[in-house]
Amino acid sequence: MSITVTKTRDVLVDVARQLFARLGFDNTTMNDIAQASKKGRRTIYTYFKSKDDIFGAVIESEIDKLQEALADIAAKDLPADEKLITLIYTRLDAMKAIVFRNGTLRALFFRDIWRVEKARKKFDREEARIIRNILDDGVNAGIFDVPDTETMAMIIHHALKGFEVPYIRGKIAGTDILRASQKQNVTQLIFNGIKIK
Repeated sequence: MSITVTKTRDVLVDVARQLFARLGFDNTTMNDIAQASKKGRRTIYTYFKSKDDIFGAVIESEIDKLQEALADIAAKDLPADEKLITLIYTRLDAMKAIVFRNGTLRALFFRDIWRVEKARKKFDREEARIIRNILDDGVNAGIFDVPDTETMAMIIHHALKGFEVPYIRGKIAGTDILRASQKQNVTQLIFNGIKIK
């Protein structure tokens, strides 16, 4: 793709994201996107088949930002245990910010989770790969004792996905004191599990 093509597509996606957040997905038309982007409808249809297609691109662009944040953490020079906890909280906070920044995505996230799931398949695979690499580094450094890092990465990934909705809704984190306690509990669960006394 040429730079002009990419730039035009990015403008359309950003304009659509802003309109979806302000007006909602159902109340935004292709004409609204064309007018706000100062592009013709024909230009929009050159890049996207439908409003659903644009919405998928909006979700994908937001998830790409999240993926970049996780890749940045993975590249940091930190011990594997610190890196994993940093990744977990960066991911949860970033996901919450994405959902709240995009009004219609927020509603859709809670109403039509399968649509969001379809858009984030690539991210899910990449996140599991990053977690596995962190676990492998931790095993190699003697920090973790994980016999099967691939399976453990998938378990952690799915646990994080299950943690998203309560975290976004604020049912887990409240005050800073609760957040510190929450972080201790998550750290305990990830690194020590639940021990029988």
